[in-house]
Amino acid sequence: MNRKKFISSVVPLAASFPGIATLASSEEPEGKTVIPSYLKKDDTIGISCPAGFITNEDMLPAVNKLTEWGFKISFGTTVGKKDFTFGGTDEERRNDFQQMLDDKKIKAILCARGGYGAVRIIDNLNFKQLELHPKWIIGFSDITVLHSHLNRNYGIASIHSKMCNSFPADWSLAEPVQKESIESIYKCLIGEKMTYSFLPNIKNKLGVATGTLVGGNLKTLESLAGSKSDIITKNKILFVEDTGEYLYSIDRMFWNLKRSGKLSSLAGLIVGGFKIKPDDPGEEFGKALEDIVLEKVKEYDYPVAFDFPVGHQKYNVALKCGVKHTLKVELNSSMLTEKL
Repeated sequence: MNRKKFISSVVPLAASFPGIATLASSEEPEGKTVIPSYLKKDDTIGISCPAGFITNEDMLPAVNKLTEWGFKISFGTTVGKKDFTFGGTDEERRNDFQQMLDDKKIKAILCARGGYGAVRIIDNLNFKQLELHPKWIIGFSDITVLHSHLNRNYGIASIHSKMCNSFPADWSLAEPVQKESIESIYKCLIGEKMTYSFLPNIKNKLGVATGTLVGGNLKTLESLAGSKSDIITKNKILFVEDTGEYLYSIDRMFWNLKRSGKLSSLAGLIVGGFKIKPDDPGEEFGKALEDIVLEKVKEYDYPVAFDFPVGHQKYNVALKCGVKHTLKVELNSSMLTEKL
């Protein structure tokens, strides 16, 4: 058979079979991570609700702090809007977020809160202008959808951090860790190289790893499996957190990571805050969080750090997703450092 004719006939045939096409698209786009421009005084931050709703009153602490930092604010049409649990209908949330993606004057988009809803609009968003004029997308929890989608498809860095509903109403009464968490957003936005030291856990796996930082809410990451927003973990440092899950559910999610190959080729693993539902009486799972994780990674050599300050808690520092970091896990200390 003529080789050229054979290849030309197979290529269009493969494109008609989703399974074959998926194999071809299982890698990220080539090229280095795109780092959006860091912000300067008087730059504009847009606030939008791609997921859950927020009231105008609940917005005030965040607006006051952002203004204090020297930024201008552009309010999206979804701020103060409510459609059941959502910050407006799917169409309203999509249109509002799209407008902010396309507006060149807006240098960063701060998601007002998480909840649920980003996955309902992600496939209807057009990221063409974001590719041409990258800007920081900021948030966590349900906003993991956006972080994973941007990293997988466009290689654009983003900021995993607290959102508007987490800014303290009275700054003078806020706990130090809460202040540190909020201030870390500002440091990320103006381009500081981030370094976090955190307390060791006796069950940590020691070691040093360097790789691109990816991750977010574990349940959300699980829900993206097999989609065009699915996370790629090869040679990366993965961080995960979650809230309101039973231990058996967390075990199931880590089995999903293992069976899908997401744990086998990591550079390192960071386990953040997990607010765990108590077992029902008589239905005790019998394993602690650390045991669940270590069971899944026991044959791998990379470092594993527990108790990192990220998650649904007051101590929830800002992380630059898609940016290279070094994770150092030692007996008496652990450190995550943005690679210079």
